[in-house]
Amino acid sequence: MAAAFAQRERDRREASDQIEIVTGGTQPADHVHDVVVEAMRDRDIDLSDRTPREVTPEELQAVDLVVTMGCSASDVCPATWNGENRDWGLDDPHERPLEEVRGIRDEIEDRVVTLFDELLSETPSAE
Repeated sequence: MAAAFAQRERDRREASDQIEIVTGGTQPADHVHDVVVEAMRDRDIDLSDRTPREVTPEELQAVDLVVTMGCSASDVCPATWNGENRDWGLDDPHERPLEEVRGIRDEIEDRVVTLFDELLSETPSAE
C-alpha cells in the first residue's frame, strides 16, 4: 500500500526526477492479500496484478531513507549503511477485517503525503 501511494504521490507532484521508490519486504508474502486489494480499490489503485518481492541488502545500501511498516530495518540494512530508518509501527493487514484494513490504508496514505511534504520541502528544485 505504501509503495502504491508513494508512486501516486510522486506522480501527482511531478517528482520522478527527485524521488526514486524501491519497494520490498524482508519476508514478503507470495501475493497481495485480497483484503488489501479491495481496500486499495476504494482509492482507485489496482494491486491485483502486483507480487510482493524481497528487498536486497544492495538495494538498501543505495537508498537514503528506509520506511518500515512495523519492523526495524536494523536486521536487514547493511552494517555500513548510513541512511535513515523510520518505522511507522503499523498493524499487518493480513487476516484483518476490511474496515480495519481501510483504517491502516488511510494511515499509510496520510503518512506518505506527509513524508512527501517533508522530502520535497528539503529538496532543492531543479532550475
